[in-house]
Amino acid sequence: MSQPSSPESSTPQADFTQLTIAALAVLAIAAYLLLRFAWGWEEWPANIPLQTALIVGGVPLVWGLLQKLFRQQFGSDLLAGISIVTSVILGEYLAGTLVVLMLSGGEALEAYAVRSASSVLQALSKRMPSVAHRKVGTRLEDIPLEALQIDDLLMVLPHEVCPVDGVVVDGRGVMDESYLTGEPYRMSKMPGAEVLSGAINGDSALTIRATRRAVDSRYAQIMRVMHSSQQQRPRIRRLGDQLGAFYTPIAVALGIIAWSASGDPLRFLAVMVVATPCPLLIAIPVAIIGSISLAARRAIIVRDPAVLEQIDHCRTMIFDKTGTLTYGQPHLTEQVVARHVDSQQVLSYVASLEQYSKHPLSRAIVDAAQELQVALLEVSEVRELPGAGLTGTVAGRSIQVTSRNKLASFDPAAVGQLPPQAGGLECVILVDGHYAATYRFRDTPRRDGASFVRHLPAKHGIKRIVLLSGDRKSEVAYLADLVGISEYYGDQSPEDKLSFVRAANAQGATAFVGDGINDAPALMAASVGIAFGQNSDVTTEAAGVVIMDSSLLKVNDLLHIGRRMRRIALQSAVGGMALSIVGMIVAALGYLPPVAGALAQEVIDVVAVLNALRAALPARELNDF
Repeated sequence: MSQPSSPESSTPQADFTQLTIAALAVLAIAAYLLLRFAWGWEEWPANIPLQTALIVGGVPLVWGLLQKLFRQQFGSDLLAGISIVTSVILGEYLAGTLVVLMLSGGEALEAYAVRSASSVLQALSKRMPSVAHRKVGTRLEDIPLEALQIDDLLMVLPHEVCPVDGVVVDGRGVMDESYLTGEPYRMSKMPGAEVLSGAINGDSALTIRATRRAVDSRYAQIMRVMHSSQQQRPRIRRLGDQLGAFYTPIAVALGIIAWSASGDPLRFLAVMVVATPCPLLIAIPVAIIGSISLAARRAIIVRDPAVLEQIDHCRTMIFDKTGTLTYGQPHLTEQVVARHVDSQQVLSYVASLEQYSKHPLSRAIVDAAQELQVALLEVSEVRELPGAGLTGTVAGRSIQVTSRNKLASFDPAAVGQLPPQAGGLECVILVDGHYAATYRFRDTPRRDGASFVRHLPAKHGIKRIVLLSGDRKSEVAYLADLVGISEYYGDQSPEDKLSFVRAANAQGATAFVGDGINDAPALMAASVGIAFGQNSDVTTEAAGVVIMDSSLLKVNDLLHIGRRMRRIALQSAVGGMALSIVGMIVAALGYLPPVAGALAQEVIDVVAVLNALRAALPARELNDF
């Protein structure tokens, strides 16, 4: 099937035209079968619906294919156009209408796949509120985002999306900024803290002062990056066109040689009838559709069929960190306690206090206490003031949870008691004003991450594996070492990721695996974009494939399904073309008249399609790591 030259070449009107032609062809075929076989009409009047479809739908298609011929673009669809003309000359109107149906339906589907990238921008736009709540004295007024000005005071209500970049001036709570940073944590917000447009507010209302207009905010920047990514999306040459580029000239050349050598134009017609590229136009799509069905049964949603044709060619695989090679959930991994301090007792104090905090790591501490069956104690006088950390009284003891830097600001001497700083997040615990412990946290790596990465070069020919993350470099290095990835980059913005993927595309086909809005530009720019889960409409729209179960095993399944689909499609297409070439040679020699050639081609088509149907059958166990 033909690949549109660019996203701009496809418009809703063009798609509607192709769909209309396809619908007309279906109606014409149904009418012909009804008139000819149900009502017993003669051949000539029964052919009128088919002739109408060939005039209304076939002429525009053939004209478009002629334009391709003038541009020296030789695809399988060009040969189909020749077949339409040939079928009309031969009076094989049913065959011609079937080719019209295949061409128009295929082009409409291709055009839709190319234009679907624009839905990513629509999803981004829908995610943002259309109005902001501006504070005017003691009341709130809703105003359009474009009317916001720097220094406006805004109220962000619970669970709303923050409309602009700003600074908190009143209120305390948390915000989910993972769409941008890739960090799996909900970030604490209190007066003086910066907030980013597009972040999702937690349970508490916050008053913020706008520091940028909406058009200049971080979210607007991501939309501009996404638009740029859409415009420069890599073109994928479809398998049918690759094979058609060789097959079409061979078929036309054989027909011309047969005509020239014999002086009989019927020889050319016979060759063209046998050459009708149904193995390319039908068998390959059948294999693709069957593979899409097989993938869906394994919780893998293939949004762009071209992915299945391309993924086996990818030699570079790029991973985001959070939510792909990790579970996206921070855990307390280490408790480094001071001398003569009971770690269980300290955990009991801290977990009791953290129940009342909205800090991103509070849940991890409480979960660790529950897992170790540590008793929670009575708490009073809980305070969490900006710059002071979390403090409170637990069972009569003064407990403070702070950071290394904050501790240095009010008790420099105590810093010398701290263990060396390591990767990941940490907090420092003081009991009655004395250093007691340092807690360290990590985002848990997936159990099968190392084995999955290790098997990619041997089993799937992946030559370059990259970890590309918005997390801090120390965190990225830690995970890269655990899973066995030698090339890794941290502190990557969406723009950085996009630039990296574009550079990698210049060296060959790439696959990108991610799960956040900050990954969406890279997912769209990569040859194959694979999104984990349904964390965001933006991410799933940008990706060619959505892994519903968020499992590396499913990525492995996808790799195998793509390879299997390509193998079956090639068997069907190349085998069908080989048989067709044999038939063309026989027709060129005058031993296969046009009508017999048409019947022979139908047999070839049936064999090719039956083989292609194998792609939908359940495969053997695909797990090989």
